[in-house]
Amino acid sequence: MSRDVDWQRYGVALAAGAALLLAMDTLRLFGGDPLLSAWIRLETHYYFALLGLLLPLVFFVFPRWLPLDAVLAAAVLVCCVYFFRHAADIVDLGWEFGAPPTATWLAVALWIVLLEAVRRAGGWALFVITGLFSLMPLVADRLPGPFAGLPADWSQTAAYHVLSIESVFGLPFRAFAELVIGFVLFGLALQHTGGGRFFLDLAYALLGHVRGGAAKVAILSSGLMGSMSGSVVTNVLTTGQLTIPTMKATGMKPEVAGGVEACASTGGVLLPPIMGSTAFVMATFLEVPYFEVALAAAVPSLLYFLGLFLQVDAHAAARGLEGLDRRDLPRLGATLAGGWYYLGAFVALVVLLVVMQRESVAPYVATGLLLVLNQFSREHRWGVGEGVDFLFATGRLLAELVAVLAGVGLIVGALSLTGLSGTLVNDLLFLAGDSVWLLLLMGALTSFVLGIGMTVTAAYIFLAIVLAPALIQGGLNPMAVHLFILYWAMLSFITPPVALGAYAAASIAQARPMATGFAAMRLGSVIYFIPFMFVLNPALVLDGSWTALAAGLAEALAGIALVVFGIQAYVPWLGTRWSAVSRLLLVVGGVLVALPPLLPELTGTARGTQVALGLALAALAILPRAFLSRPDRPDAL
Repeated sequence: MSRDVDWQRYGVALAAGAALLLAMDTLRLFGGDPLLSAWIRLETHYYFALLGLLLPLVFFVFPRWLPLDAVLAAAVLVCCVYFFRHAADIVDLGWEFGAPPTATWLAVALWIVLLEAVRRAGGWALFVITGLFSLMPLVADRLPGPFAGLPADWSQTAAYHVLSIESVFGLPFRAFAELVIGFVLFGLALQHTGGGRFFLDLAYALLGHVRGGAAKVAILSSGLMGSMSGSVVTNVLTTGQLTIPTMKATGMKPEVAGGVEACASTGGVLLPPIMGSTAFVMATFLEVPYFEVALAAAVPSLLYFLGLFLQVDAHAAARGLEGLDRRDLPRLGATLAGGWYYLGAFVALVVLLVVMQRESVAPYVATGLLLVLNQFSREHRWGVGEGVDFLFATGRLLAELVAVLAGVGLIVGALSLTGLSGTLVNDLLFLAGDSVWLLLLMGALTSFVLGIGMTVTAAYIFLAIVLAPALIQGGLNPMAVHLFILYWAMLSFITPPVALGAYAAASIAQARPMATGFAAMRLGSVIYFIPFMFVLNPALVLDGSWTALAAGLAEALAGIALVVFGIQAYVPWLGTRWSAVSRLLLVVGGVLVALPPLLPELTGTARGTQVALGLALAALAILPRAFLSRPDRPDAL
């Protein structure tokens, strides 16, 4: 390793360590008053210090030309130090609405450098969208129709973006500073202590021997790892290196193997208890504890993974794909004995989150417990080098997140400064009239399109401001609405023509990217209507009675199973080779059973009629096969 790379590695690790200590001290993890309370007296002190430590790292972990990188990093540091020193004046004298000249020019500089950081960390699409929105106040009075708002000059806009708590330091950044950092730390600690290998071995020990076992292992292991990493593509490129070749070796086509991995990694970001960074931003938007978001997301995510398991099982049964030889698989007892402390750290995290409700402290305590126990492992014990690697990885990921979230804050600030955040909601309600379905379809399409060009977190934040209030005013459950937006933004990872998760898997599977994308779309098909299920039936996000949850769950499970059997042309005990008409009847019947009332007036008895119609359509497909012909593959599920 070169001297320059060593310098970069240790420098990023040092800054990351300082940022972690700052976050933990601010959260009083060291007991009593914060050690830095003499300097960190206001929350804006903390925000400027955190930004000054992490944003400069973007220019070294995504380098272009070292002299320019150093200048940009120094510019961030100078701006943040100045604003840190004047944090009290910013609050007391209202600088966000009238800053002195020096502060104004430094705000402009930080605004420009932040956009460059967004370009490096989030790509050109996010840079263009963020940049255009951040400039909107300058021309707001000249924009057409619903996009017209209150104008501001460049000095007012710069001051508002940097010095208020509605833009750069708005809800996305505050969620990052108070919640996201700790959970990022926990996820990386699990990966760097060998947690990925443990969960993969555990999945092999539990499921490797059943039919389609290699694919089911991929679903379980990638789901768990995706929950920790919060990144679909990263998860595909790590766990997929092991799961995809194994699936191919058991007879699965390369594009299908890639599709399974892409779907599993996508679902992992929706799986509690950790999920991705977007879930913590969601908790901040909803002003609820994070564990409520995790609990609400539990049933929908389990429905998705159940649908994926059924897809893989039906695919394997229809094609005679067997499981792996037990002799080649890890032993369950030995696997648990060698990695029990990973599960212990998870249990500690869940207890702290759900029972003790210490969400800001929970990930740091769980991480500390994991790192201490890891030192008793001969195989995974850390030395100094491993510790530096861990801090470098932490710094790299935190730098990327802080650039994206602070950059997306510019969109939030522009909508707030121009007053458009309220007027766009009214315009959407006017366009949709009284149709909740039209609003939902508009929201699904917009979420999907934004998910193509922006990160999931950025797309979610934009729609949480513009679309979510309109859906909520339309009478829908707030938690379900925000999860609906998140689910549809995630769909871009498995839906062509973009399908980044599927294309990453295709590179490993040595398959055609577009074919892999369509395979992922087919395997993950249930995710396209699960959001409509829970947004129209809030019992599925745990807002309702237990009887309503049980009824909704039974309908959802039956409907998902019918849809899967129709897509895969396989029904347990009745074999394969179903006609196109029979498959269509199964899919349509399943959708009618699974979805809540397709029309608002369909409640009570009428809702029962919709379910009965769905079951009748499925029966039209199944009963003739069951009684009039002999199945060609009578194997059981």
